[in-house]
Amino acid sequence: MNAVSSSATAADRYRVKAAELSAKARQESRADLRAEYERLAASYLLLASQAERNSANDLVYEPPAQMGRQAQVQQQQQQQQMEPKRKPN
Repeated sequence: MNAVSSSATAADRYRVKAAELSAKARQESRADLRAEYERLAASYLLLASQAERNSANDLVYEPPAQMGRQAQVQQQQQQQQMEPKRKPN
């Protein structure tokens, strides 16, 4: 297994793994295993491509702000106003 620099991107690591699997496929004598290694190598190349696209996105997860007590009360009041009124028996 090749040593990959810790500064390598995810895409780089996937490409290294794809190359390792391709080499393994070339050395494999059984056709079924060779085909499986080739499929795995192709899958890692797809992962590398996806990782590159993902790295181009500048997304940051921001969790929703917690509601204050007053906002909770207002929300409950709005829900109660929307509920149909029951007729007394």
